[in-house]
Amino acid sequence: MFSEDELERYSRQTMLFGEDGQKRLKDATVFIAGAGGLGCPVALYLAAAGVGNLVIADRDTVERTNLNRQVLHWESDIGREKVLSVKEKLHDINPHINVETFYLTIDHTNIRELVGDADIIIDAMDNYPVRYLLNQVAHEKGIPLVHGAIRGFDGQAMTIVPGESACFNCVFPSPPPTEVFPVVGVTPGIIAMIQVNEAIKYLLGTGELLTNRLLIWNGLCSEMEYMRVSKRCDCKICAEIGNKQE
Repeated sequence: MFSEDELERYSRQTMLFGEDGQKRLKDATVFIAGAGGLGCPVALYLAAAGVGNLVIADRDTVERTNLNRQVLHWESDIGREKVLSVKEKLHDINPHINVETFYLTIDHTNIRELVGDADIIIDAMDNYPVRYLLNQVAHEKGIPLVHGAIRGFDGQAMTIVPGESACFNCVFPSPPPTEVFPVVGVTPGIIAMIQVNEAIKYLLGTGELLTNRLLIWNGLCSEMEYMRVSKRCDCKICAEIGNKQE
Protein backbone atom coordinates (compact mmCIF):
# COMPACT_ATOMS: atom_id res chain seq x y z
CA MET A 1 0.00 0.00 0.00
CA PHE A 2 2.76 2.42 0.97
CA SER A 3 6.50 2.47 0.43
CA GLU A 4 8.87 2.76 3.38
CA ASP A 5 9.46 6.38 2.41
CA GLU A 6 5.75 7.13 2.48
CA LEU A 7 5.26 5.41 5.83
CA GLU A 8 8.00 7.57 7.30
CA ARG A 9 6.75 10.71 5.58
CA TYR A 10 3.19 10.35 6.85
CA SER A 11 3.99 8.86 10.27
CA ARG A 12 2.66 11.85 12.23
CA GLN A 13 -0.59 11.71 10.28
CA THR A 14 -1.12 7.97 10.62
CA MET A 15 -0.89 8.51 14.37
CA LEU A 16 -4.14 10.46 13.93
CA PHE A 17 -6.11 8.47 11.39
CA GLY A 18 -4.15 5.31 10.62
CA GLU A 19 -2.97 3.89 7.33
CA ASP A 20 -6.57 3.43 6.20
CA GLY A 21 -7.11 7.17 6.49
CA GLN A 22 -3.86 7.89 4.69
CA LYS A 23 -4.94 5.57 1.90
CA ARG A 24 -8.16 7.57 1.56
CA LEU A 25 -6.04 10.64 0.95
CA LYS A 26 -3.75 8.80 -1.46
CA ASP A 27 -6.69 7.52 -3.50
CA ALA A 28 -8.45 10.89 -3.62
CA THR A 29 -8.63 13.36 -6.48
CA VAL A 30 -8.95 17.09 -5.82
CA PHE A 31 -9.67 19.66 -8.50
CA ILE A 32 -8.09 23.04 -7.71
CA ALA A 33 -9.45 25.96 -9.72
CA GLY A 34 -6.62 28.50 -9.74
CA ALA A 35 -2.87 28.48 -9.11
CA GLY A 36 -2.49 31.89 -7.49
CA GLY A 37 -2.73 33.30 -3.98
CA LEU A 38 -5.13 30.64 -2.71
CA GLY A 39 -4.24 27.88 -5.16
CA CYS A 40 -0.53 27.80 -4.28
CA PRO A 41 -0.86 27.09 -0.54
CA VAL A 42 -3.88 24.84 -1.16
CA ALA A 43 -1.86 22.70 -3.57
CA LEU A 44 1.23 22.77 -1.36
CA TYR A 45 -0.51 21.47 1.75
CA LEU A 46 -2.65 18.92 -0.08
CA ALA A 47 0.55 17.58 -1.63
CA ALA A 48 2.34 17.54 1.70
CA ALA A 49 -0.58 15.66 3.25
CA GLY A 50 -0.32 12.98 0.57
CA VAL A 51 -3.51 13.63 -1.38
CA GLY A 52 -2.67 11.42 -4.31
CA ASN A 53 -4.16 13.16 -7.34
CA LEU A 54 -4.25 16.90 -7.85
CA VAL A 55 -5.80 18.49 -10.95
CA ILE A 56 -5.00 22.20 -11.31
CA ALA A 57 -6.23 24.66 -13.93
CA ASP A 58 -5.10 28.25 -14.49
CA ARG A 59 -4.49 30.48 -17.53
CA ASP A 60 -2.10 33.05 -16.02
CA THR A 61 1.66 33.44 -16.17
CA VAL A 62 3.78 34.47 -13.20
CA GLU A 63 4.23 38.21 -12.68
CA ARG A 64 6.39 39.99 -10.14
CA THR A 65 3.26 41.39 -8.46
CA ASN A 66 2.26 37.80 -7.60
CA LEU A 67 5.31 37.10 -5.47
CA ASN A 68 4.08 38.65 -2.22
CA ARG A 69 1.47 35.91 -1.79
CA GLN A 70 1.71 33.14 -4.41
CA VAL A 71 4.21 31.06 -2.50
CA LEU A 72 4.96 28.39 -5.12
CA HIS A 73 6.06 31.03 -7.66
CA TRP A 74 9.56 32.44 -7.29
CA GLU A 75 11.61 35.18 -8.95
CA SER A 76 13.00 32.71 -11.48
CA ASP A 77 9.44 31.75 -12.52
CA ILE A 78 8.44 35.20 -13.79
CA GLY A 79 6.97 34.78 -17.27
CA ARG A 80 6.31 31.04 -16.87
CA GLU A 81 2.90 29.42 -16.88
CA LYS A 82 1.69 29.23 -13.30
CA VAL A 83 0.57 25.63 -13.66
CA LEU A 84 4.05 24.54 -14.75
CA SER A 85 5.66 26.43 -11.88
CA VAL A 86 3.29 24.80 -9.40
CA LYS A 87 3.66 21.30 -10.84
CA GLU A 88 7.44 21.48 -10.63
CA LYS A 89 7.41 22.55 -6.97
CA LEU A 90 4.80 19.97 -5.96
CA HIS A 91 6.86 17.12 -7.37
CA ASP A 92 9.81 18.37 -5.33
CA ILE A 93 7.62 18.55 -2.22
CA ASN A 94 6.16 15.07 -2.65
CA PRO A 95 7.24 12.73 -5.48
CA HIS A 96 4.59 10.18 -4.47
CA ILE A 97 1.61 12.13 -5.81
CA ASN A 98 0.22 12.71 -9.29
CA VAL A 99 -0.23 16.27 -10.52
CA GLU A 100 -2.16 17.05 -13.71
CA THR A 101 -2.26 20.65 -14.90
CA PHE A 102 -4.16 22.58 -17.54
CA TYR A 103 -3.04 25.93 -18.91
CA LEU A 104 -6.40 27.36 -19.93
CA THR A 105 -9.21 29.67 -18.94
CA ILE A 106 -11.89 27.83 -17.02
CA ASP A 107 -15.25 28.38 -18.68
CA HIS A 108 -18.53 26.66 -19.49
CA THR A 109 -16.98 24.76 -22.41
CA ASN A 110 -14.39 22.86 -20.36
CA ILE A 111 -15.31 22.96 -16.69
CA ARG A 112 -17.20 19.66 -16.58
CA GLU A 113 -14.35 17.79 -18.19
CA LEU A 114 -11.79 19.48 -15.92
CA VAL A 115 -13.70 18.56 -12.76
CA GLY A 116 -14.24 15.04 -14.05
CA ASP A 117 -14.80 12.56 -11.23
CA ALA A 118 -12.96 14.55 -8.59
CA ASP A 119 -13.83 13.81 -4.97
CA ILE A 120 -13.89 17.48 -4.03
CA ILE A 121 -13.47 20.88 -5.71
CA ILE A 122 -11.45 23.77 -4.29
CA ASP A 123 -12.45 27.28 -5.35
CA ALA A 124 -9.13 29.17 -5.42
CA MET A 125 -10.30 31.75 -7.93
CA ASP A 126 -10.25 35.53 -7.86
CA ASN A 127 -13.35 36.10 -9.99
CA TYR A 128 -17.01 35.41 -9.40
CA PRO A 129 -18.12 34.17 -12.85
CA VAL A 130 -15.95 31.06 -12.48
CA ARG A 131 -17.11 30.61 -8.88
CA TYR A 132 -20.70 30.44 -10.09
CA LEU A 133 -19.68 27.88 -12.72
CA LEU A 134 -17.90 25.78 -10.09
CA ASN A 135 -20.99 25.86 -7.91
CA GLN A 136 -23.23 24.83 -10.80
CA VAL A 137 -21.03 21.91 -11.83
CA ALA A 138 -20.57 20.82 -8.22
CA HIS A 139 -24.33 20.48 -7.93
CA GLU A 140 -24.75 18.80 -11.31
CA LYS A 141 -22.13 16.20 -10.39
CA GLY A 142 -22.88 15.98 -6.66
CA ILE A 143 -19.30 16.91 -5.70
CA PRO A 144 -18.56 19.03 -2.59
CA LEU A 145 -17.06 22.47 -3.16
CA VAL A 146 -14.85 24.42 -0.76
CA HIS A 147 -15.09 28.15 -1.37
CA GLY A 148 -12.46 30.69 -0.37
CA ALA A 149 -12.01 34.38 -1.10
CA ILE A 150 -9.74 37.15 0.16
CA ARG A 151 -9.30 40.91 0.10
CA GLY A 152 -6.74 42.95 2.01
CA PHE A 153 -6.49 41.55 5.55
CA ASP A 154 -9.88 39.83 5.27
CA GLY A 155 -11.11 36.51 3.94
CA GLN A 156 -13.97 34.05 3.92
CA ALA A 157 -14.51 30.32 3.49
CA MET A 158 -17.36 27.82 3.42
CA THR A 159 -18.00 24.26 2.34
CA ILE A 160 -20.89 23.34 0.07
CA VAL A 161 -22.26 19.79 0.02
CA PRO A 162 -24.79 19.47 -2.82
CA GLY A 163 -28.21 18.41 -1.63
CA GLU A 164 -27.34 19.01 2.01
CA SER A 165 -26.26 22.62 2.48
CA ALA A 166 -26.70 26.12 1.16
CA CYS A 167 -24.85 26.61 -2.11
CA PHE A 168 -22.70 29.49 -3.31
CA ASN A 169 -25.61 31.08 -5.17
CA CYS A 170 -27.78 30.90 -2.05
CA VAL A 171 -25.26 33.04 -0.16
CA PHE A 172 -24.14 35.24 -3.05
CA PRO A 173 -27.10 35.55 -5.46
CA SER A 174 -25.35 38.37 -7.35
CA PRO A 175 -21.64 39.11 -7.84
CA PRO A 176 -19.84 42.12 -6.38
CA PRO A 177 -18.27 44.69 -8.74
CA THR A 178 -15.13 43.54 -10.53
CA GLU A 179 -11.97 45.13 -9.15
CA VAL A 180 -8.23 44.75 -8.73
CA PHE A 181 -8.13 44.38 -4.97
CA PRO A 182 -5.30 44.84 -2.47
CA VAL A 183 -4.07 41.89 -0.47
CA VAL A 184 -1.40 41.15 2.12
CA GLY A 185 0.34 37.83 1.55
CA VAL A 186 -0.69 36.10 4.76
CA THR A 187 -4.43 36.43 4.08
CA PRO A 188 -4.62 33.85 1.26
CA GLY A 189 -2.36 31.60 3.32
CA ILE A 190 -4.80 31.63 6.24
CA ILE A 191 -7.89 31.06 4.08
CA ALA A 192 -6.16 28.37 2.02
CA MET A 193 -5.27 26.45 5.19
CA ILE A 194 -8.92 26.48 6.19
CA GLN A 195 -9.87 25.18 2.73
CA VAL A 196 -7.31 22.37 2.92
CA ASN A 197 -8.49 21.47 6.42
CA GLU A 198 -12.05 21.23 5.10
CA ALA A 199 -10.95 19.03 2.18
CA ILE A 200 -8.98 16.67 4.41
CA LYS A 201 -11.86 16.36 6.88
CA TYR A 202 -14.25 15.56 4.07
CA LEU A 203 -11.95 12.98 2.49
CA LEU A 204 -11.41 11.30 5.85
CA GLY A 205 -15.08 11.51 6.85
CA THR A 206 -14.28 13.16 10.16
CA GLY A 207 -15.04 16.39 11.99
CA GLU A 208 -17.65 19.05 11.30
CA LEU A 209 -17.57 20.82 7.96
CA LEU A 210 -18.19 24.51 7.30
CA THR A 211 -21.60 23.79 5.82
CA ASN A 212 -24.33 26.39 6.27
CA ARG A 213 -21.71 28.62 7.87
CA LEU A 214 -19.66 31.33 6.22
CA LEU A 215 -16.38 31.77 8.09
CA ILE A 216 -15.23 35.39 8.04
CA TRP A 217 -11.61 36.23 8.92
CA ASN A 218 -10.67 39.73 10.07
CA GLY A 219 -6.90 39.87 10.00
CA LEU A 220 -6.59 43.33 11.53
CA CYS A 221 -8.05 42.15 14.82
CA SER A 222 -7.25 38.43 14.36
CA GLU A 223 -10.86 37.38 14.81
CA MET A 224 -12.97 34.74 13.11
CA GLU A 225 -16.74 35.05 12.99
CA TYR A 226 -19.36 32.74 11.53
CA MET A 227 -22.45 33.80 9.65
CA ARG A 228 -25.19 31.21 9.55
CA VAL A 229 -26.56 30.68 6.05
CA SER A 230 -29.36 28.53 4.70
CA LYS A 231 -30.68 27.20 1.43
CA ARG A 232 -32.89 29.55 -0.55
CA CYS A 233 -36.07 28.04 -1.92
CA ASP A 234 -35.75 30.31 -4.95
CA CYS A 235 -32.07 29.52 -5.62
CA LYS A 236 -31.56 29.08 -9.35
CA ILE A 237 -28.90 26.38 -8.80
CA CYS A 238 -29.63 24.07 -5.89
CA ALA A 239 -33.41 24.51 -5.95
CA GLU A 240 -33.66 23.83 -9.69
CA ILE A 241 -31.21 20.93 -9.66
CA GLY A 242 -32.82 19.49 -6.56
CA ASN A 243 -36.23 19.59 -8.23
CA LYS A 244 -34.86 17.99 -11.38
CA GLN A 245 -33.28 15.16 -9.36
CA GLU A 246 -36.58 14.53 -7.62
